[in-house]
Amino acid sequence: MQDISNWTPPTGPLGRLTKAAFERAEHLASSLPELRARARDAAPAPPFADALRVGGTVAVIAELKRRSPSKGVINADIRAGDRGRLYAEAGARALSVLTEPAEFGGSAGDLREVASRVAVPLLKKDFHVHVAQVWEARSLGASAMLFIARALAPGLLAALVDEALEARVEPLIEIRSEDELARAVATPAQVIGVNARDLETLVIDPTVTARLIPAISGDRVRVAESGMSTAGDVARAAALGAHAVLIGSSLSLAPDPAATLRAMATVPRGAHAR
Repeated sequence: MQDISNWTPPTGPLGRLTKAAFERAEHLASSLPELRARARDAAPAPPFADALRVGGTVAVIAELKRRSPSKGVINADIRAGDRGRLYAEAGARALSVLTEPAEFGGSAGDLREVASRVAVPLLKKDFHVHVAQVWEARSLGASAMLFIARALAPGLLAALVDEALEARVEPLIEIRSEDELARAVATPAQVIGVNARDLETLVIDPTVTARLIPAISGDRVRVAESGMSTAGDVARAAALGAHAVLIGSSLSLAPDPAATLRAMATVPRGAHAR
């Protein structure tokens, strides 16, 4: 049994969404043997970390986002396969596909559909709390999956990262503090994201990104998340040393999402991310 004596469960929207994720995962757990078998038979997925490292520009991870707890309905009309293909053709180095149903409007079907339409790596974006979700991600065609450090007790985070690597799914560990960064780098995960949005309060604080992105060592892929809507915002992340940015709401809301994405995808990398 893992020691959680020094860990406090998340509160606010993150706590609510994490609790709901545990409930969904319990239903999924009965299918674990089948998910393992399907995952092991699945075709190899394109490498996620490698896609974010290459090139002289900041890698854009474009997110398919219909709604969120902070903004409500963003773009309910997004069709996953069509939007995923548009983003890939406009220069996204990878796609983030939300599969959380209740508050983000996503589904496993979205990920499966996008995987059938594009060749770029796919990040399964959800509140992952159980090994069954790891094997589901691989069976759906995901190259990578999100683990939110604040939502997971230390032992569970480490165990899920190890399970993901066994399943051939690359972990992206999301952090917001120095303590969470220490937990992330203690694992073999190659990709670390810094979320400017506090998922417990939904408040964006750009100083979190400014403080933590430069603190991530150069052997890891550094991803800046939340609060970016222009090429100028991407350039500021690049100057901090970000290899990649994750862009969701602004692309979903853009009148011309392909043009918006193309502008973001041409931002040069900073010297610390080359």
